[in-house]
Amino acid sequence: MLFLLKMAKLGFRLSLKGLNETMPTVQREWYDNYMMPNYAPAAMIPVRGSGSRMWDQEGREYIDFGGGIAVNVLGHAHPDLVAALTDQAERLWHTSNVLATEPSLKLARRLVELTFADRAFFSNSGAEANEAALKLARRYAFDHYGKEKDRILAFDNAFHGRTLFTVTAGGQASYREGFGPLPGAIEHLPFNDIEALDGAFDEDVCAVIVEPVQGEGGVIAADKEFLETIRRLCDKHNSLMILDEVQTGVGRVGTLYAYQAFDIVPDILTTAKGLGGGFPVAATLSSAEVADSLKIGTHGSTWGGNPMGCAVANAVLDIVSSDAVLEGVCERRQQFEKALRTLGDKYGLFGEIRGMGLLIGCLLNAPWQEKARGLMQAAQDEGVFILVAGTNVLRMAPSLIIPQEDITEGIDRLERAIARFCEAGKV
Repeated sequence: MLFLLKMAKLGFRLSLKGLNETMPTVQREWYDNYMMPNYAPAAMIPVRGSGSRMWDQEGREYIDFGGGIAVNVLGHAHPDLVAALTDQAERLWHTSNVLATEPSLKLARRLVELTFADRAFFSNSGAEANEAALKLARRYAFDHYGKEKDRILAFDNAFHGRTLFTVTAGGQASYREGFGPLPGAIEHLPFNDIEALDGAFDEDVCAVIVEPVQGEGGVIAADKEFLETIRRLCDKHNSLMILDEVQTGVGRVGTLYAYQAFDIVPDILTTAKGLGGGFPVAATLSSAEVADSLKIGTHGSTWGGNPMGCAVANAVLDIVSSDAVLEGVCERRQQFEKALRTLGDKYGLFGEIRGMGLLIGCLLNAPWQEKARGLMQAAQDEGVFILVAGTNVLRMAPSLIIPQEDITEGIDRLERAIARFCEAGKV
């Protein structure tokens, strides 16, 4: 009987091997044929990454200045993250929220120790973290002040996610079009406009949600006085300050979280992207008083706090929270900014360099307006990945530990792309 069982297993393996050998090579056209058309991915398909470099199906190398949109804070396939994931995958994959696990408890304690927060709620993405934050703010106001205190203030050009609640809080109308009716009692104000903020505030405001640096909105940093005013008005009107640090968190700006650079303490903070270094994990952090409104049954997430995601996040924090890494972000910012200013001056391409730390935005000058995506494609053709933030801003969010030689080589490739773009007469 044992012999027959072994032979059956061998036959199954051989059949799988034959199936794999006959499978066709994955083609970019499969996206158009089999996936919903809400993205426009590049023609190449990456298959391997190491540090700040990637390789496609053809073996061509690219330097990654995009970082998976500020996600790969330690680059690709960092050995400590691979080890953490592999070790946890051999132990325990998933339990759902009916059980607490060692990695999730360790991560919660770690985040509390490293930040202002007393409590953490885990989910899988920035949108989910912001959804939880907005729900928590409404519930807290309901519990303490009644259902009439439900207004949420947000800002023009903000981006908080793609769920119905978060896309409504976002300040880009095109992302909301066609998805109504939308959640109510959300008002948008001009970013960094203290006068407008002061005029809009009253006792029915339950929360203000704000990014310390607007990423998708053009890589625009908040003014310190603007954030201080939000904090002051929230205190005055018993409202909650929600800081969306999905893109700025986990060392991206040179402090572990951007609120520390501004010396502003929020009531709720959201973190994702860099938290898992490439593995999906997110957290909503808050004070204990606010967290108490998220009672049993009020919110949840099936995969939130899964052991593998939390194990990787713990490994990320081990590295990123060190002084050496955070100080290195500031040093790399200086290297990037110096090189980019030289390029901008040489080609008349851009003048203003925006953002903080390794969240970098280059505002295109008038002749180049609306050309950001074309430049992004030209850069990819030369073997360097960059991002855009709208149609007029080039955006970069590389690994926090990108080697200096990769910065130099990537800038050289970017210059070739810019020169070729100019020569093609596309300005």
